[in-house]
Amino acid sequence: MAAKPAKHHEDHVLIIVDGKGQKEIILKDPTYSIGRGKQCDIRLNSQFVSRHHATLIQRSRGDGSKYYRIVDGDSSGKVSVNGLLINGRKVLLHDLKDGDKVIFGPQVSAIYQHRQYDVFPTVPPDDPFDITLIDPAMIDNDVDWDDE
Repeated sequence: MAAKPAKHHEDHVLIIVDGKGQKEIILKDPTYSIGRGKQCDIRLNSQFVSRHHATLIQRSRGDGSKYYRIVDGDSSGKVSVNGLLINGRKVLLHDLKDGDKVIFGPQVSAIYQHRQYDVFPTVPPDDPFDITLIDPAMIDNDVDWDDE
C-alpha cells in the first residue's frame, strides 16, 4: 500500500492588540475592512483609530500562492487620519510578510503571520488482524481471582 502524500497548508493570521487585549484572526476572505466602526470586519477598540482605518486585500502570486496587501483607508481611497506604520515606516500600502508589525495608533497594533505546515494523513495498518502479544512475564501470578 502506497503512503499518502502530506498536504501543504497555509494560514494567514493577524494578531491584534488593542484596548480589549489580544485576539488572533485567521484570514480567509478576499477582503477585510479594519477600524473602530461597527461596519468593519475587524474591529479595533481605540479612539485613536479611524472608523475605517485600513483594508486588507488578498492577492495571488504567479505560483498560485496567496498573500495579503494592507492599504491605508477604505476601498474608495479615503485615507485614515493617523495613517499606517509598518515595521516603523509610514506607508499607504504594503504587501504583508511574515512577522510584519502594523501600528494603527497608540497601543493598537497587529502582527501578521504566514504559517505554513504539512498535514500527514493517518493510514490504517496494513494487517487486518491487529494482534497484541502478551509476554507471560508481564502477568501478575500473585492475584487470587476467586477473592474478587
